[in-house]
Amino acid sequence: MKKQKEMVESFQMAHRDFIKNLDVTLDILDHKINEAKEVDTICTGTLCKAIENSINDLSKYLYSISEPRWASNTASRQLSVMRTRIHDMYYKYRSLSGAATH
Repeated sequence: MKKQKEMVESFQMAHRDFIKNLDVTLDILDHKINEAKEVDTICTGTLCKAIENSINDLSKYLYSISEPRWASNTASRQLSVMRTRIHDMYYKYRSLSGAATH
């Protein structure tokens, strides 16, 4: 029983770290979108393509995460908030002038 408890705690810690790192990644991506908005009036080039690819990849990752049964309500809310954030980031990216032409 002790070994199982240690294993669950290890999974919980790894899950928390993973979610925390995803949140940091979303912050970086949001910064890059804002940067692209300020640099160009029309989002073109490799930066905007990289942003779009990053949004798509992160979205796939976030929506493919199944919540473990041992996850806390806080972890579930965090995941839900991050899914909303990535959706909002995609909307912000698409609203950049010229982004709809990609």
